[in-house]
Amino acid sequence: MKEYKYKINGKKYDVTIKDVDENLAEVEVNGNSYKIELEKPVKAETPKEDIKTVAKAQIKQTTAPAAATQTPISGTGKGVGVQSPLPGIIIDIKVKVGDVVKKGQTVLILEAMKMENNISASVDGTIKEIKINKGDSVLEGIDLVIIG
Repeated sequence: MKEYKYKINGKKYDVTIKDVDENLAEVEVNGNSYKIELEKPVKAETPKEDIKTVAKAQIKQTTAPAAATQTPISGTGKGVGVQSPLPGIIIDIKVKVGDVVKKGQTVLILEAMKMENNISASVDGTIKEIKINKGDSVLEGIDLVIIG
């Protein structure tokens, strides 16, 4: 277990890398636990400094809110994932599983940098899965809701 302290755009981050298994890492950022997917698998013979560099690259700070991106979930055929456009806290979920949504409809509200960001559906469909709960801290790029 390694501990690091980072400062990104003036904000302090205390990061603990708990476990790394190939391309999945379990980290704790400012007391919140996350499972992150690394771009490349970390080999057993990789020096620990390289693991530090890879994990540091996973913690991104976006300077401006952006609309939620939606990408197909590769290989599952289950639907389209509404992804977090930036790190923040889920303050409200406006839909439930089974709800029919229209393109542009707000599905949840994400608080980031002391601003409320409406996260909207970019496709028409039915809510197949809600992967987060109210109050959860999320990182940029994770699937929040699945629309099928």
